[in-house]
Formats: sequence, C-alpha cells, structure tokens
Amino acid sequence: MPDLDLSFPTVTQYASPDLIAAFAYQGRDHAADPRWSESGAPDLDTYRRWCGHMCGIACLRMALLARTGDAPTLFALLDGARKYGAYTEDTDTGAIRGLIYAPFAQYVHDVHRLHAEVHPTLTAPDLLALLDSGRLVMASVHKEIRRPENPAPGKGGHLVLVTGHQGDTLHFRNPSGHTEQTRTASLPTAEFTEFFGGRGVSLI
Repeated sequence: MPDLDLSFPTVTQYASPDLIAAFAYQGRDHAADPRWSESGAPDLDTYRRWCGHMCGIACLRMALLARTGDAPTLFALLDGARKYGAYTEDTDTGAIRGLIYAPFAQYVHDVHRLHAEVHPTLTAPDLLALLDSGRLVMASVHKEIRRPENPAPGKGGHLVLVTGHQGDTLHFRNPSGHTEQTRTASLPTAEFTEFFGGRGVSLI
C-alpha cells in the first residue's frame, strides 16, 4: 500500500475543527460554533442538535470528495440519509439513533452510486483485506481513539474513515479529531483494535 496520502480530504462533523477540543473536553456548547452555517444546517438549533451525530455523514462526504472533488454539504447528506431511515428519533424523548448501517448503505448506493457493503462482523485482517481491495472502510471505534495514549474506555460508537495502510499501520480520518494530527491519523493495527468495535461499512 502507498504511504498515507495527505491530499485525501479531511472533513469534520463540526464546522469549526479548532473548537472540537473545547466541545469534547471543555463543555463548550455546540451552538457556540461561529461557522455552523458552513455545514449546510438550516438554522443554529438544527446544527446544535445534530452535529454530534454526524461522524458517518462526514465519512461519506470525505469519500465523495475523494472520488470527484465535489460533494453536497453535511446537512444535505444528512437529509438524504434520514429519508432512507439511516437515523431515527424517539418520539417521546427526542433521542437520535443512528447511523443505521443497512438503510445508509442503500442510500449511498441509490443516490451517490457508491457500492456500500455492511460488515456486522469485521476483524482486523478483514479490515486490511478490504483496504487492499481498494475500498475505504467506515469503521466503528470508540470516540477516545483521538487520545490513543490512554487506555481504551470501550469499543465502537463512533465512525472513522480508514483510507489505507502501510504494513501494520492504519491510516484514517477522524471526523471528531481534536487536533490536526488526530484528524489525519495513523495507528498500529494493534492499537486501533483496542478501540475498534468489529463492524463497519466499506465503500468503493
């Protein structure tokens, strides 16, 4: 595999990448993002409600940008995914559930003409094989993969886009990386799997 291609697009689920550390670790309100409108959100309240759930949408936008250099806004992609049932909202509590892989994959195929395959069980060797076949992989990891120097508090729950590997080192883009290095990231496979939930969606 080639070395990490630094020209591969990096997209964050928040409009202001430099504020992600404050959102994640300092309790800053998502509504305090001054660039919220760049996400394509129709209003600030909608941005505040949804931006924390947009990791998969950011992964899709990166894949589309890598293919053609052009892609809809995050919230245009979200609207499309919601029409396919890739997110649901609890009518009583308002809680958001998603990303739901199967309807998301159908949306990606029907609307964006990418082949998307759901992998409910995905081992590290499987992941490497998918990358070797030319696919991108949206991998479920714990969000604290952005601080891999700390013990993993769990596995899964957040999506990153794995773009390739060089030997045993995985290269990936993290939509909620709190520094430039954690947004355009690399980790040995063994460290990555400490956070990896063993599932994902491949794109080609």
